[in-house]
Amino acid sequence: MDRLPFLLDTREKKLLGVCAGLGRSFRVDPIIFRVAFVAVPLLTFVTVWQAIIAYLICGAIGAAAGSRRTRVGGRSEYERMGDVNRRTSIHEMRTQLDSSDRRMMAIDDHLHSSDSDALAREIEALRREDIKTQEEAK
Repeated sequence: MDRLPFLLDTREKKLLGVCAGLGRSFRVDPIIFRVAFVAVPLLTFVTVWQAIIAYLICGAIGAAAGSRRTRVGGRSEYERMGDVNRRTSIHEMRTQLDSSDRRMMAIDDHLHSSDSDALAREIEALRREDIKTQEEAK
């Protein structure tokens, strides 16, 4: 099992993101690490202050790893934002849809328009197609 590098997880964080980052790194639920940071001082010889210091050290390591990770190839994350592929137009997106997606778009268009007869015809066409595919499957 590949382990991800330890970074602070800012999306799932409660304090600094240490437990969420450890959870992401080891691919387990962060609650396990949160419970461990509370249970270890209560159940072992480790004091609460030692656990807090360990948490802060992990936070510093994760922050340092995150800042190193933001500069890849000598370019910051902001500079690399221009490398992302351009957004496709609506026309390009619609031409890449399959026939069922086009039908769903047509049904949605009919639902929001006043032409209910066309919607009824579209639904009947879908029912006939569904019956045909069921018969072919038998």
